[in-house]
Amino acid sequence: MKVAIVILNWNGEKMLAQYLPSVVHYTSDDAEIFVADNASTDGSLKLLTEHFPSVKQIVLDKNWGFAEGYNKALKLIDAEYYLLLNSDIEVTHNWLAPLLEFMDVHPTTAACQPKLLSINDKNKFEYAGASGGFLDRFGYPFCRGRIFEMVEDDHGQYDDISKISWATGACLMIRSKDYWDAGGLDGRFFAHNEEIDLCWRLRILGHDISCIPDSQVFHVGGGTLPKNNPMKTFLNFRNNLTMLYKNLEDSELSGVMAMRWWLDYLAAFQMLLIGHNWEDFKAVFKARRAFRKWRNEFDGDRQEIQRRRSVANNKILKPYSILWQYYFKNKRKFFEI
Repeated sequence: MKVAIVILNWNGEKMLAQYLPSVVHYTSDDAEIFVADNASTDGSLKLLTEHFPSVKQIVLDKNWGFAEGYNKALKLIDAEYYLLLNSDIEVTHNWLAPLLEFMDVHPTTAACQPKLLSINDKNKFEYAGASGGFLDRFGYPFCRGRIFEMVEDDHGQYDDISKISWATGACLMIRSKDYWDAGGLDGRFFAHNEEIDLCWRLRILGHDISCIPDSQVFHVGGGTLPKNNPMKTFLNFRNNLTMLYKNLEDSELSGVMAMRWWLDYLAAFQMLLIGHNWEDFKAVFKARRAFRKWRNEFDGDRQEIQRRRSVANNKILKPYSILWQYYFKNKRKFFEI
């Protein structure tokens, strides 16, 4: 099989009914579509059986979350490329060909993504991935087309093919051999930051990650956990700290982690004092406690990642603080930095 398009689903019957038809309609014969179901209790499987007989089903025994759910499903699929696709993505005509053509002629590229636009405003980038992701020196993610909550309109300003730091898990094409060589998604993350962590490990191994804007898709976003959800806040902070612990070089680790102590608690008090959000405030404290509690579980991962390192982080991370650029230099758009 050339390409396996794999949609992870958990109680997403409505999303599948609305957006899976575009995937079926606009997918060529060199790709097969799978839905991996994380033990849904709604009518997802019935919908697939009755209305999408060409879509293959992988039924998992429980809700393994995004990361381990994909790991479990992908182990059962033999394909040259995996394409991880959210259930709330609407694809467009010829969305797949630019990704596949680029990967076929760029063997050093392990993964790529299309341009993501908002399904609610199709002239605006979508928060989750926009036109490709980056990391600043302290591990904060941002995108061409989105910095923090500032999402740009799409005027074609990021339509060039670009090497990026990370590609969004909402629509991620990746070579299967590179996926498994890097260890796959970290199932302990459950959800959030897991694709950034995987892409960082791929970059450390010497692979490229790219955005191919000739391919574009539309994304709902927040389909599983909406913004301003304390569980989402918890997972983002805990997993981001864990990702830093795994992937930072020894010379950077203590300095970055010390700075993040201040920055994370500053963010928490901002949530409370400006956003009046007590639950998110508590979620940050809970996330930092959870990170401290499980940090030693990742010592072996950290050692193996550093042992296999072929690219320094100064070639992967941006040398500046995106917080400083955004809040103090008032640079709210990617092209202004």
